[in-house]
Amino acid sequence: MKQLPLSGITVVSIEHAIAAPFCTRQLADFGARVIKVERTGTGDFARGYDERVNGISSHFVWTNRSKESIALDLKSDEGSAVLHQLIGSADVFIQNLAPGAAARMGLDWESLSAQYPGLIVCDISGYGDSPAAPGPYRDKRAYDLLIQSESGFLSVTGNADTPAKAGISIADIAAGMYSLTNILAALNLRSRTGRGQRIDISMLESMAEWMSFPLYYTFNGGEPPVRTGASHATIYPYGPFPAQHGESVLFGVQNEREWQRFCATVLRRPALADDPRFISNSLRVKNRELLNEIIISVFRDYPAADILQRLDAAQIANARMNELKDLWQHPQLRARQRWVTIDTPAGPVPALLPPGIASADDAQMTAVPALGEHTQKILAELHYAPEQISQLKKNNII
Repeated sequence: MKQLPLSGITVVSIEHAIAAPFCTRQLADFGARVIKVERTGTGDFARGYDERVNGISSHFVWTNRSKESIALDLKSDEGSAVLHQLIGSADVFIQNLAPGAAARMGLDWESLSAQYPGLIVCDISGYGDSPAAPGPYRDKRAYDLLIQSESGFLSVTGNADTPAKAGISIADIAAGMYSLTNILAALNLRSRTGRGQRIDISMLESMAEWMSFPLYYTFNGGEPPVRTGASHATIYPYGPFPAQHGESVLFGVQNEREWQRFCATVLRRPALADDPRFISNSLRVKNRELLNEIIISVFRDYPAADILQRLDAAQIANARMNELKDLWQHPQLRARQRWVTIDTPAGPVPALLPPGIASADDAQMTAVPALGEHTQKILAELHYAPEQISQLKKNNII
């Protein structure tokens, strides 16, 4: 058995959707044993989001590899007893149930820490739930789009006429990432103190941290950045520009040296670099419409490949306007051997190695579990006899 950074760590999670499952999948990537507790019959409702991966939900395949699934009726005394046995042998307990649900089940930090002083408890919610400062939004339900809105993200995304949500679950991902980093820090601290701790992760606070640039941009009542589609609100030129035949190229000019090279090598108009309307980034932003017309007047006569070559020659950062089909085949991902194969209940599928992991030997990347696939195995580990397991199944506890 290969030794990974979190080998020997056990995580029990009552999780659904994205935030908690994304966190625990990454803990599993690092070698932790993750036991996913699901509802009997239906399981994590993300299993039913779609059927795009050979009949399995795309969200579920992404966030649930390398886990074990146990199906339990947690409203029953017998199911609750199994859960407490699991938690008692765990290092980390994670939940992202609806506000107040964990406390009603006796799974709040105060109750668990009294029984399991070394346990790390991570609670993920939309708005946070600190007993000292619960806040007026504590009990509000929260979904990704709603947090994008509450955090001001929608106010800076989209175009001048219409705000736009992120095309991915960015608030869930932010909360999942901060859950991961806080759990790793808590495990490190526990190795020195022997004590567990509570981690209170708020989706709103996670997104507010990510919104810090526009927050500071409006410091002391300053005007907020305008919505500029895929262009940068405060740096210009930076974003997509049309080329010949309906193609697009993206690039960004970050400083005055790059501006000089852009004018000379890409536009082939070196005198433009000293035009008083464009001699600083602030002036280029102020006069972006005029500069945009100049850039388009040059680009429209050339295919995107030619413009990208000029941008490379000028050492200006640039990119193609890829679609998802292009990402599947991206030459850099293939050259760096970032794709591996994992199993699912519907057969093998490709999966990306986690960022920072050099090879499949350095991560735990095993199958996406079927609902309740490991229930009997886990119960046997808890010393349930075969006849007891049969009775639990007969009573619809598992």
